[in-house]
Amino acid sequence: MLTWTLIFLVVALIAGILGFGGVASTAAGIAKVLFTIFLVLFLVSLLVQVVGA
Repeated sequence: MLTWTLIFLVVALIAGILGFGGVASTAAGIAKVLFTIFLVLFLVSLLVQVVGA
């Protein structure tokens, strides 16, 4: 999941540099959503690990 976030972040940066505003904002939005999902899943798995131990 983190890999996809980084891919969309790189796509957003490249599109922003080349001047594709719509593509850059879409890719950045997707990267933000994926990062949020990744962060929530990480915190849940960390909590399960601590409670289970």
